[in-house]
Amino acid sequence: MQSKRIPKSQEGVLEGPSVTRTVITVLALLATFAVLYLGFIFLRDSQAPQLVIAITAIIWGVGGVALLFFTANWFIESLPEKWTARIQPFIFVGPAVVLLAWYLAVPTVRTLYLSLFNANSTEFIGLKNYQAVFTERIMVEAWTNNILWMAVGTTLTVVFGLMIAVLADRSRFERVAKSLIFMPMAISMVGAGVIWKFVYDVNPNIGLLNSIIVSLGGQPQAWLSLVQPWNNLFLIVVMVWLQTGFAMVLISAAIKGIPEELLEAARVDGATEVQIFFRIMIPAISGTLLTVITTVVIFTLKIFDIVMVMTGGQFGTEVIGVRFYREMFTNGNAGYGSAIAIVLLIAVIPVMIYNLREFSKREAF
Repeated sequence: MQSKRIPKSQEGVLEGPSVTRTVITVLALLATFAVLYLGFIFLRDSQAPQLVIAITAIIWGVGGVALLFFTANWFIESLPEKWTARIQPFIFVGPAVVLLAWYLAVPTVRTLYLSLFNANSTEFIGLKNYQAVFTERIMVEAWTNNILWMAVGTTLTVVFGLMIAVLADRSRFERVAKSLIFMPMAISMVGAGVIWKFVYDVNPNIGLLNSIIVSLGGQPQAWLSLVQPWNNLFLIVVMVWLQTGFAMVLISAAIKGIPEELLEAARVDGATEVQIFFRIMIPAISGTLLTVITTVVIFTLKIFDIVMVMTGGQFGTEVIGVRFYREMFTNGNAGYGSAIAIVLLIAVIPVMIYNLREFSKREAF
């Protein structure tokens, strides 16, 4: 069957409204950007009452984003179908990509650039800042402490999380016990640091630990300043207290995913509970264990709040995060501070890539 050709005069009639609609949507999109920009200027420079600014910020933020999505999607749908199908997905992921680029990619590139200059970014010095990161005494101490945090903190967190997950799974009070153990996760790092600083206080009338020591006939100790190198371990205890609940929840969920028939069959065959734990449970949840380990390792590499609140990096407790803060914001050495940040980023990237690969294998996303 031969298809009918549309006369050119009719083609113009059909294409006219489409072109008009595209022009209208472009103007609407430009108007949306103008409104968002004007709202930003108002919020930045306005001397209006705080309540007015707060309400405007909510309307501008929520309503502006909704309006931007609507007008952008309207514009894309006015294009030919093939272009709509190609571009429309980016309307939804585009803002997230832009925000990631603006707040992560661009600052990373700028930090890398600054790391190649001197303290006030006036002289190019190449890799001298990176050389200092691995050779200066204070940095060697910080790296050593971070490795201690990574080894001891990660091990204790995973071991305690695994033990609690296994034992609580058999308890009648499983929900209550897990809730209590998970509760520290609701406390901020700064809050936890303040709490445990009181626990370690040298005054037995304030410090819980010294109060117990004195009641047993001992002498109070300055746990965070005089006991080397144990003061680092006292700080690591705070991180373990916070993160054990996280490890417990993930490991417990993995254990519950083990078929009960498999465990019962092993018991019928004469396997002891220890054999079941090491030969069935551990291999079955190995993927979750690796995920927990890598997540805690990333956390320990970036540790900052606990050390900053409790010791400020003094008394041999310096870590990479605190050293970066000192150089960048206290000493004003932008080049050296940027180099520390880049090295820390490079140290974290391999662990993040491994985590992403594991999630991909299990089709987590």
